[in-house]
Amino acid sequence: MTALMVRFRGVTKRYGPLTVLDHLDLDVARNEKVAIIGPSGSGKSTLLRVLMMLEDIDEGVIEVDGAPITHMPRDGTLVRASESWKRQGRSKIGMVFQSFNLFPHMTALQNTAEAPVSALGLSRREANERAAELLDMVGLADKRDHYPSQLSGGQQQRVAIARALAMRPQVMLFDEVTSALDPELCGEVLSVIRRLGEEHSLTMLMVTHQMGFAREFADRVCFFSEGKIAEQGTPQQLFGAPQNERTQMFLRAVMDAV
Repeated sequence: MTALMVRFRGVTKRYGPLTVLDHLDLDVARNEKVAIIGPSGSGKSTLLRVLMMLEDIDEGVIEVDGAPITHMPRDGTLVRASESWKRQGRSKIGMVFQSFNLFPHMTALQNTAEAPVSALGLSRREANERAAELLDMVGLADKRDHYPSQLSGGQQQRVAIARALAMRPQVMLFDEVTSALDPELCGEVLSVIRRLGEEHSLTMLMVTHQMGFAREFADRVCFFSEGKIAEQGTPQQLFGAPQNERTQMFLRAVMDAV
């Protein structure tokens, strides 16, 4: 049996009367690449945000690498995680957002090196060396001294990917990372993510509207509807012969829009 890296057990997230995640169960194996698709408001991005612990959950437990991150053990039971426990869990996860969120006053190298210095305690020299390697990996070695305003949107997103990788995460989350980019720039970012999946031992969860990329890249595709996984399977199964009527309707609408 392949070891699990991420586990959601009965996870519920509400915003007032609105239930965004509804008693969600999801297991993700180590090094598995999961594409998450579905209509707006179905809970896709919330799934990533609660896994990154940017939002608290209302019910259930999330585990990463065999240990709970939303809760911690105390006196033989699980209680809500403290901030220090959350930080420890969050250190295993990297996330890349729709908006690049780069520091405008820092170069690409400085943006990439900052977190390893402040959060991991690396020396500035070690962090800069790590950052330079990662910028080279995402094809931006010649842009290391450029500021965000001097970079295209695709280049900024690649810096954001390098920055997330600088923390040496075990799990990488991508939340609609190409939604703000035009098609040409979108391709260069997806190319970097494809290389990551091929060359590195990373568990990856990607929320995307790029159906072609999901079909090519993912080991498994999960279709979300109303805070639950309505259907999941290999790309061949889900795109080739979806069983759920809601999945069929969504894919028809997406294909008609292309």
